[in-house]
Amino acid sequence: MGPSKQHLSMLRSYTVADLFTLGNGTCGTISIFLCLDYIAEGRNQFFWIAFLLLFAALGCDILDGYWSRRSGRHSVLGADLDSLADVVSFGVAPAVLGFTLGLRGAWAALSDDSGKVKYFESTPIPTSILIVALLGAAFYQDAINVALWLGVYRLGPAALHPVTLIYGLSGSAMISATLRIPKP
Repeated sequence: MGPSKQHLSMLRSYTVADLFTLGNGTCGTISIFLCLDYIAEGRNQFFWIAFLLLFAALGCDILDGYWSRRSGRHSVLGADLDSLADVVSFGVAPAVLGFTLGLRGAWAALSDDSGKVKYFESTPIPTSILIVALLGAAFYQDAINVALWLGVYRLGPAALHPVTLIYGLSGSAMISATLRIPKP
């Protein structure tokens, strides 16, 4: 007879850090759906909750790293779950928030000799929470759609909201090979 398989062995490999990672991804996913609810129903409380959930996602992202380092335990899927949660909460959700506000125009890490990562090469994806804060301020001031700060410009058949350039700057900083941010 071969070795016996333990039931639910994958669940047993999860750590406390993974719970925070799942919280991060859940907050981002619900934020996206609340944006869709806002588009469908127009109720402001949905949109405010969508903003707040992304700050909760940031809190979960900070706590998952803290617990992972504190416990020294890592699950098999932990790093992959963390990357997926970050993409949802700090990549897709801020883009959906911008789209919901009317932005609809047509237009990695370094380590030392020990192997421990000391710097982010470029900005880490959670820095997009700054875009979320900016969009929250615009929504608070009712600066949405054509009333969005800096206006909207027609370039042929396409519309350009200059605020969308923030996404370009943020994305460029995220892929920069020369920008180095100390890791906490």
